[in-house]
Amino acid sequence: MTLPVSVKGVLVLDGLVVLVKNARDEWELPGGRPDAGEEHAQTLTREFREELSLSVSVGRRIDSYVFEVIPGREVQIVTYECTLDGTFAPSISDEHSDYCLWPAERLSEINLPTGYRTSVERLVDAV
Repeated sequence: MTLPVSVKGVLVLDGLVVLVKNARDEWELPGGRPDAGEEHAQTLTREFREELSLSVSVGRRIDSYVFEVIPGREVQIVTYECTLDGTFAPSISDEHSDYCLWPAERLSEINLPTGYRTSVERLVDAV
């Protein structure tokens, strides 16, 4: 069985990670599922534009893992390093209830799934 894929972007600005809050009241990385025939980089640039009205460039792949979204429902998460193109002036879409810039070293203090935290830490540790 092939799992659905969700592509997520790690955008760190001056040590602060850009996160969005989902309907389950969890913080998560911006991103989503690729449209048919869409490359992961295209997905992330589209999703950042849709979710936060931000323009990003997509860099290297950070991680890939299986995530159980809710009991019995798994997705393949693939995370990528992103950099901001232009100014940071986000506007949250109706897909999420909020966004934040959170210190990368304090991610364990918020309701953020472990896999997302691991991806951020891998990126930050590599810099």
